[in-house]
Amino acid sequence: MSQTLIAPMAAHVALAAFLYVLLTVARAPAVWGIGRRPDGSNPRASVEPRISANLSNQFEWPLFFYAACLILLQFQPNPAAVALAWIFVVGRILHSAVQILTHNVRLRGIVFTVNFLAVLGLWVLVLMSTGTSPVA
Repeated sequence: MSQTLIAPMAAHVALAAFLYVLLTVARAPAVWGIGRRPDGSNPRASVEPRISANLSNQFEWPLFFYAACLILLQFQPNPAAVALAWIFVVGRILHSAVQILTHNVRLRGIVFTVNFLAVLGLWVLVLMSTGTSPVA
């Protein structure tokens, strides 16, 4: 069994772990009082909801990424599958950056579309690998 898809899956897990750490740091002033402003407010209160929303996003569409990768691991994943998996991961990193650091919904949509298409491509490869026609 080829392990070529493990690295992109692990990279996405690392992204999710990083987002958990980032969210913890953003919430630290409110939860533990660490880093509060002199008036008691949280200096990261404006970014905390965006980090939280992005972290939630890591458990929505990526579910289909993991399912496709796990199925493809049962076969010999071709270079296209590996490329699509890495495109997805890089796209998720960019999506996180855009969602957390900007308010540019249009750019976030464009980046999400890349992720979306990469996963659809993986599923086409799943269907081809299993001998199932993607067209009925």
